[in-house]
Amino acid sequence: MKVYYNSACPLCNAGIENQRCRMTAQGVNGVEWLDVHTEPGRVAEVDADLPRVRERLYVKTPDGAVHVGADALTALFARTRGQRWLAKLLELPVIHPLGVLAYNCFARCLYLWNRSRGRW
Repeated sequence: MKVYYNSACPLCNAGIENQRCRMTAQGVNGVEWLDVHTEPGRVAEVDADLPRVRERLYVKTPDGAVHVGADALTALFARTRGQRWLAKLLELPVIHPLGVLAYNCFARCLYLWNRSRGRW
């Protein structure tokens, strides 16, 4: 599994560091954490442009499936003990579209805020 995140966003970076520490402590292997701020060319691996990957979390699974935003978070939660219940919750038919909408709105606002601060 490859996780594409943007360390230039302080909130995003903190969330990824928390998730990485949690998964490492649990012995979850096979996760490659790719920072598109320091390695912008890696976005080609998910067939997206840099602004799009700066705005939303991307996860690429070993089978080649690409998960974006709330679905990327769900993919991470599903592999993390203590968060699997959250993944199942986010997959429920009524909750899923609301989670996607909330994530997308928050991600867009955060992206615009970071851009206004000159982080990219």
